[in-house]
Parts: sequence; C-alpha cells; structure tokens
Amino acid sequence: MKKNALLAYLGFLILMIALGASDAMRGVFVPIFGEHFALSNTQRSLIITVSYVGNLVFLLFGGRLADTKRRKLAFFGAAALWMGAVLSYIFSDSYMALLVGMFFSMGASTLTSTLINVLTGQIFIGMSAMVVNTLFFIQGIGTTGSQRLAGMFADGFSSWHWANLIVLILGLIGAAVLFFVRFPQPGSDGVAPLEKFGFRKVLQNRAFYFLVLILGFYFVAEHSVMNWLVTTGTEEFGLSIDSASGYLSLFFGGIMVGRLAFAPLVQKLGVKRSILLFGLVGTVLFGIGSLLQENGLIVLALSGLFFSILYPTMVMMVQLYYPANGVATAAGMIISVATLFDIGWNALYGVLMDTIGMRTAYLLPAAAMALCFLSCVGLLGLKTLWKGKE
Repeated sequence: MKKNALLAYLGFLILMIALGASDAMRGVFVPIFGEHFALSNTQRSLIITVSYVGNLVFLLFGGRLADTKRRKLAFFGAAALWMGAVLSYIFSDSYMALLVGMFFSMGASTLTSTLINVLTGQIFIGMSAMVVNTLFFIQGIGTTGSQRLAGMFADGFSSWHWANLIVLILGLIGAAVLFFVRFPQPGSDGVAPLEKFGFRKVLQNRAFYFLVLILGFYFVAEHSVMNWLVTTGTEEFGLSIDSASGYLSLFFGGIMVGRLAFAPLVQKLGVKRSILLFGLVGTVLFGIGSLLQENGLIVLALSGLFFSILYPTMVMMVQLYYPANGVATAAGMIISVATLFDIGWNALYGVLMDTIGMRTAYLLPAAAMALCFLSCVGLLGLKTLWKGKE
C-alpha cells in the first residue's frame, strides 16, 4: 500500500471510531436526556428526528459540493462542523442546545462517513470492497464500545459531557493525519464534464428510486435498534440500562465483527450477491427476534452479524449505477431522500409508543427490514444470487 493510501487508511480508521461513537451514544443517553430535562416520549423522539433532518440537509447539498469543488475542502468542512457540534455538547446544558447540536453533529458526521465511503472506492482501487468493510468494522468498534461503556458508566448528564470530550479528541487526531493526504479530485476520471452531471441526471436513473427504498427501509430497521432498544428494554421489558445496552452492543458488535470477517467474502461474491444473501438471512433473524420480544433479544442481537456488510455495500452499490464523477452527488441525494424515512419514522415512533404501546411499535422495524429486502429483490432480481460476481 502506497504512503498516501496508508495515511488515508490510518486517518479514516481513527475518524471512523470517533464517528461511530458519536452516532451511537445518543440511543443510550435518551433515557438520561428524558430524566434530566423531564421529557415526554414525543419530546424524546424529537431529539432523534432533528438529527435525521440534519442528515437530509447535509447529504443533499454536501454530496454535490464534493463533486463540484475541492473534495479535501468539502471533507474537512464537514468534519469541522461535526467536531464543532460535539464541542457544544461538552459545554451546553439545555434541551434546545441539545436539539441544535443533534442537527449539526448527525448531519455532518453522516456526510463525513459517506465521503469516506466514496473516497475509499477512488483511493483504494481494486480492493475497495474489502477496505470499506474493514473501515466500517472499525466504526463498529466505536459504536459498540461507546454503547457498552456508556451503558456501564452513564449515571447522569455529566457522563454525556465526558463521553463527547473523548470523541472530540479522537476526531482531532484523525483530522490531523488526513491533513497530509492527497485526495482524488472530481472529474479526473474523464467520464463526463462535471457541470453536466447534476440532480436531474441522478433522478433520471431508474435505480435511484429502488436505492432510496432500500436505504430508507434499512435506516428504519437499524436505527430503531440504535435509538430505541435501550428505552424499550428498560421501560417495557424490565431490564436495567446495563442489561439493555448489553443487547444493543451485541447487535452492533455483530455488525463490527461481520464487517471484518465477511469483507473477503464480499470481495469474492460481489456487491449485488452479497446484499441479497446477507439481507435475506439478516431479515429472517431480525423478524424472529422481534416477534419473540424480550425472549428474542438474543436472536435480534445476533442478526447484527448479517446486517454487518449491508450499509457500506449498499452505498458502494451506488457506484454501479452512476459515473465516478457523479457518485458523491448521487450518494448524497439518495441517502438524504432515504433519510426522510428516518425523519418520518422517529417523529411517529414516540406517538406510536404512547398510543399503540411499546410492544406493538417494537414489531414495526422488522416489517421495514422485510420491505428493504423486497426492494433489493426488485432492483437486483433473485437470479443475481446464483449468477457470477458483479
């Protein structure tokens, strides 16, 4: 691996740990936010909803910026906004400040990780599927580790301040390493003039609509676990925060281990076959675990092993349908529109918990995962499973 690629990998690695921790801790701290600020379920769900509104705004415009301007400038701009929001968590102590911070931290962190995904395919040519899944494995260390540690040691709002201080330090170290990396510039592949590839061309591709459905339903399923499993476990299933966060960290621990263990298999099978195979098994296990409720928590947690390669490989799939000089634009637009599913679902979930009850609401993410898999079948076709690598 060349020096530039090695530096990029090291910087991405450190930053992915911090990004994973930053995104994941929110779900563990939701009960603490509710107690500290005396929030209703609807107010707690607003914390999650606002964060996904940030995703939509940042990805919609940030992806286009990365394809039309200097990628390094766009990348560091997103990372700086994310770290600024994390800094605000350390010093603020109000519900409104928390909401504003969620908008910027989640939006900017998702844009940063998406740009890492896109850049990986252009820096590590010939081995991008393996590298992107190992990087997301590293992100899983940040996700799982932060969830477990937060579950064990979070005993009040001050724990939120200290956790974000650690995240900020890691982010600054990763950014310092990446400052010395040469980023590939948009349009260098000669596919088409940049000014001729915009939002209209993204929409003209039939794959756009399937990719939005695939990612949108996937977001509802995975993020429901991240954001609401601890709340449901403690308030409906009678678990302690430590025990509930244990199942949460096991789910994301499976995602973490799977991204490392299955990366060579994804490289061998190809993007499309991997998504169908892992999507099928993950959907079945997730559905069984959800139906069994508290008795199926271990099954639901183990489904994370098969969720592992889905998101990074789905984002890589965008590169199969769009030219290299428009991938960031397409990926940003697809993920931002798919984020509408997150926004609508999390705005609704608090209301559903109050009306139909936590146990019934708990079943709905499994239905979303089934719709995700069916959307994959609609785009790729089941025949892809026994066709050659693609």
